[in-house]
Amino acid sequence: MNKKELLQKKVSAISLGCDKNKVDLEKMLGLLQDYGFQIVDDVHDCDIVIINTCAFIQPAQEEAIANIIEMEKLKENGIIEKIIVTGCFPERHYDSMKENFPTIDLFMRLRENNSICQKIEQLYDVEISKIKNSKNRVLTSGYSYAYLKIADGCDNVCSYCTIPRIRGRYKSVPMDELVEEAKLLAERGIKELILVAQDTTRYGEDLYGENKLIKLCEKLCKIKTIKWIRLHYLYPEKVTDQLLTFMQNNEKMCKYLDIPLQHIDDKILLSMRRKLGEENTLNLVEKIKNEYPDFALRSTFIVGYPGERRAQFKKLYDFINKTKFDYAGFFPYSKEPNTASFYMKNQVSNFIKKSRAKKINKLQQKIMQENITQMMDKEIDVLVDYFDSDTGEFVGHSEKLSPTVDFAVRFVDNGSIEISTFVKVKIYDFDGSYLKGELL
Repeated sequence: MNKKELLQKKVSAISLGCDKNKVDLEKMLGLLQDYGFQIVDDVHDCDIVIINTCAFIQPAQEEAIANIIEMEKLKENGIIEKIIVTGCFPERHYDSMKENFPTIDLFMRLRENNSICQKIEQLYDVEISKIKNSKNRVLTSGYSYAYLKIADGCDNVCSYCTIPRIRGRYKSVPMDELVEEAKLLAERGIKELILVAQDTTRYGEDLYGENKLIKLCEKLCKIKTIKWIRLHYLYPEKVTDQLLTFMQNNEKMCKYLDIPLQHIDDKILLSMRRKLGEENTLNLVEKIKNEYPDFALRSTFIVGYPGERRAQFKKLYDFINKTKFDYAGFFPYSKEPNTASFYMKNQVSNFIKKSRAKKINKLQQKIMQENITQMMDKEIDVLVDYFDSDTGEFVGHSEKLSPTVDFAVRFVDNGSIEISTFVKVKIYDFDGSYLKGELL
């Protein structure tokens, strides 16, 4: 086959896992688009499918396997020709995947992402071309916001986490490259940048010898058409007075904090190898609540960690009940091989883990319902993300509602509102999944 014949092939992709993984896929699709491939949404209308996988915990691996099996059936029925599996799953289990999934055409390591075009050339016995750099991204989140991945890997070595083994040491992206990427996104109409990394608060320490997160944000704020900058995954020990004050004083910085705390009990936090203990965690949350009351606060927690006794779970439950986080996620502990916690004694049964997760999630749902009640009749600025043709509604999010992880805002308009614009909406209802608003 020659290159002209190869370019008749259509490519589709399945994106699994976190938004950091999504950025990796978008850049691979950008390389494929620059090469000349047509990118299509429907896997039933493609020749080559890329499954970009997550392998952080067991449920993510199960999701990856389910998607692989589904694509294998399409290949068996002659609907697609080639299946490529990328992302964290093959990185974590590369040696065993060919044996377990013999009909998959290619498993790619993370370091091979930039050679996606050349890998496809090999699959079709086409003369191998030279690897080219590309600044293109095929945005899969729409055209109102985009994720800006500022670093990869992690140095925190939490006892339960597989990321350092999968992604390696923390590695910041040079600041000038990030600013250039942000400007290109702005030129495409993006209004909000969501900065992501496994730990955004350590940005620059490996490259520049000191923390450069605020400096990076200052440069990004100078891009005129970028209106909102949101920070995800702020590790609590790095949420400083300087960072909070900067966010408070800069109108482009979303008043939104995503801080994974994981637990509140000192012994559990120490065993998890978290760097902030109970007292300092309580002080941080109290500071945010008292000195920055306008900030929305999101966090995540693990329940059923090895050795978590009933009293320690109750302490976490009471902490959640008192703090009343705007948004919080609770996840049963996942016992992952090659992590420190995998070998710990006093593992909690699956029944207790699920029971505790259910109980504390029910509490958080009640808290969120109370918080949402306070939003009724309030007027908020909404960034329009897309139009839902099935319901006839526009869908967007506010400064204090991060897209995909928090509630979306839905409203009806008979006019000609454009995607990626800001509108004023008055909230009047909540249906359990979405906030309902009236366009002003």
